[in-house]
Amino acid sequence: MTAETQIKETVTTNDVVLFMKGTKAMPQCGFSSRVAGVLNFMGVEFADVNVLADEAIRQGIKDYSDWPTVPQLYVKGEFVGGCDIITEMTLSGELDTLFAENGVTYDKDAAEKIREANG
Repeated sequence: MTAETQIKETVTTNDVVLFMKGTKAMPQCGFSSRVAGVLNFMGVEFADVNVLADEAIRQGIKDYSDWPTVPQLYVKGEFVGGCDIITEMTLSGELDTLFAENGVTYDKDAAEKIREANG
């Protein structure tokens, strides 16, 4: 299976996927840690893909999305963004809307706490 096929299968068979450095339990960079932390705090079930474990996936995800950096968040097969975009969407409430529109379960109170702490 090619990296592109593997990536496509991963993003289409999981509602929420985070391609990151490390894992959701043990992120290995600050940007990956921030996005995984937001998703974990909001109680979002997501698949994590450690790009450090496979060079073909590490480069392949950048080619797949035409986005040069990791982490990369996908919801229902669609690329959402990297750390800065996810941070902005969390603080503006857009991430809540995206999850709600796509039937992704999340903790609304936790999302509000993030906004209150960063407001």
